[in-house]
Amino acid sequence: MKIQLTDTILNKHILLPVFSGFESAELEAHLLFLTGSSHKAFCSDFSAEAGEIHSIYVNDSKIILLGLGKKNSFGNIYKTVRKFSNKQKKQLSEEITIYLAHEDASQTPTSCEAILNGLITGTYSIGAWKSDDQQAHPLDSDDSIISVFTGKTGIKEFQVIAERAQVVAESQLRMLDLVNAPSNVKTPSYIAQFITESSTTYGYEVTVFSEDEIWENNLMALAAVNRGSEESAQFVIMNYKPENSSDATPTVGLVGKGVTYDTGGLSIKPSDSMAYMKSDMGGAAAVIGAFETAIRLRIPVNLIGIIPLTDNLVDSLSIKPGDIINSYSGKTIEVLNTDAEGRLILADGLSYLVRNFKPDHIIDLATLTGATVRTLGYHAAALFCNDDSLSTELESAGWYCGERLWRFPLWDEYADDMKSDVADLKNISRSPLAGAMFAAKFLEAFIDEHPSWAHLDIAGVSFGDTEFGKDKGGTAYGIRLLTEYLRNLVN
Repeated sequence: MKIQLTDTILNKHILLPVFSGFESAELEAHLLFLTGSSHKAFCSDFSAEAGEIHSIYVNDSKIILLGLGKKNSFGNIYKTVRKFSNKQKKQLSEEITIYLAHEDASQTPTSCEAILNGLITGTYSIGAWKSDDQQAHPLDSDDSIISVFTGKTGIKEFQVIAERAQVVAESQLRMLDLVNAPSNVKTPSYIAQFITESSTTYGYEVTVFSEDEIWENNLMALAAVNRGSEESAQFVIMNYKPENSSDATPTVGLVGKGVTYDTGGLSIKPSDSMAYMKSDMGGAAAVIGAFETAIRLRIPVNLIGIIPLTDNLVDSLSIKPGDIINSYSGKTIEVLNTDAEGRLILADGLSYLVRNFKPDHIIDLATLTGATVRTLGYHAAALFCNDDSLSTELESAGWYCGERLWRFPLWDEYADDMKSDVADLKNISRSPLAGAMFAAKFLEAFIDEHPSWAHLDIAGVSFGDTEFGKDKGGTAYGIRLLTEYLRNLVN
């Protein structure tokens, strides 16, 4: 796919996005420029509500007016355009011009990036495992061309904006495939190999610990969760330093939960939605996608990625409620519920990161608790953070790109429920209340008092209803959020 800025309407398929509240006379003027007619009656009737579509045919040209709703954020534009691209692909062609001459100059860069990102991610097809050939999206082609016409002197740093939109979208598409893959394919070793191949393509270092090395390195919480599986756990360490890295270059550590399938173990989940538990590695996917994106965009940040990988199955060897296990940190853990396994493998990941590297900031992402979903629904991830500055930066990035966060408290009172009679900690509170807070306080016990740590519970936003299929699927949540955060960190 080629994306280019043009000062001429180059093809006969034009996408004209419109915010509601537009001035009819202004829209009439632009339609007159494009078609030779003002279409005055149409402009009076068109409300430009989000997702509203109207096509105008003049000779052999086609102008698609797409309503964007109220003038709003990147995230709302992106979602509207992505849905349009996916559901209305028959209206599109391999060559299309995005018409932005009617845009306010200050809004144009944001609109341009969001529209490009939405058009490209809208090419996604969830039917990779179907035997029938799927209808190809016209923009999903090496020969496809998206032109952007502003009617002005152009968008400052257009190529940077276009590259960012395309690179982020391509990472999102790769991670959608990974999250939506079935667990019998997406084993821990499969994802470890996926990351290894990614490192070769994009130029970063990877170390993979398999079963023997996991035991040798005392990653005992990960090993415990893996006991019931026929598939060996994997512990992946990703390391990237840009060419111009120096002592002043910030280092960010990312930890992603990589449970490739979660039955709940002996504390087994209800069967009605267990098929969706192939998505319990959404945190790992966000870290992989952010790594690839940051490297391709040449963001000058040192990155360390830690991804513990295992499934959580039922077997005679599975850990049992009431067992006491060890961890990389040396802390012992009383396992009261085997379905609270994500925090166990993250405990090893966080401890390993802190004790073997020196990150300035730590961010972990995990599909961790149903309590978060019950509190926030499917519209935001829960943010727990011990650093106000880091929290503000992440929240700001999330509001801009539409991957929102809502901060929850990390008060010491929530740590009281972690106290165990027989071990250093227990992995779940016996109280039915404040489950997300307890999980965050549990993780905090494994960061060795690092002063800048954020935990993102993405259980409600990593996998859900999308336009890509009838059932729930991956959302690629976290890639745009982390990319925006990393960009702002060095700008």
